[in-house]
Amino acid sequence: MSVVELVGVRKAYESKVAVSDLSFSIEAGQIFGLLGPNGAGKTSSIRMMMGITMPDAGQVRLFDQPFARKSLERVGYLPEERGLYKKMKVVDQLIFFGQLHGLALEEAARRATRWAERMEIASALDKKTEELSKGMQQKIQFIATLLHEPGLIVMDEPFSGLDPVNAALVEKTLLELKNEGRAILFSTHRMDQVEKLCDAICLVNQGKDVLSGKVREIKSRYERNHVIVEFEGGSAFLSSEEVAEAKNFSGHAEITLKPHGDAQKLLREASAEAKIYRFELVEPSLEEIFIETVGGKANA
Repeated sequence: MSVVELVGVRKAYESKVAVSDLSFSIEAGQIFGLLGPNGAGKTSSIRMMMGITMPDAGQVRLFDQPFARKSLERVGYLPEERGLYKKMKVVDQLIFFGQLHGLALEEAARRATRWAERMEIASALDKKTEELSKGMQQKIQFIATLLHEPGLIVMDEPFSGLDPVNAALVEKTLLELKNEGRAILFSTHRMDQVEKLCDAICLVNQGKDVLSGKVREIKSRYERNHVIVEFEGGSAFLSSEEVAEAKNFSGHAEITLKPHGDAQKLLREASAEAKIYRFELVEPSLEEIFIETVGGKANA
């Protein structure tokens, strides 16, 4: 069953087409990445899923039904623009958000405490929001999104403001929610998180789908022409005729081979002048695919 599906959706603001004939679907137990440069149409697409705006054409379906406001009771939404009350205590705020989603006061309080412990911010429950760091506030908003146990979780830049430790905690939590059968959509500029977490992606540019599908299948379409070398010694091999581009970070080199470049020949050249600790032929990262696909076509 598709938890959320966009079918030929279009949205324009005056003469500006924000989303053009966009289609994709997300299944239960799937993490989906909606990607694209700034102004590509990601947030406009999310707003249509949430009923904040309505499409000019096409259809949004939630839980295998045409969009209806009642379906939003089963959706958790973390917008890019955060909405916490600065003077309010964290626990009161979380209880309030839980009640907005139909939870009784006692149940909202119980879930707020349980989630605060899970996200390692139980000590902040009696503090005012304004007393907390940006990362702590982000985790509070993350909890507020999940209190009512939604079947669909939509997150716009969920890792914003998080240090590596807390980003790892959010990653772990998202994977646990996926394993519970929740459908998760997030939009982010962090390609490393997309690569680790997402089962499938849709890359949009100028409102259009320019690359979509399962992450594994997308990456398999590209030639393995990237080499990572960790070495000590001479670096003249980085100028080999097999190399199209090379970046040397003090003994850690990232190399792009020319079309049909010979990696074995490059390895022999490198071994002749340096001590090689690692030589790995890899497929391009999602970040490299993103840059290659969008290139100079990104919106200003």
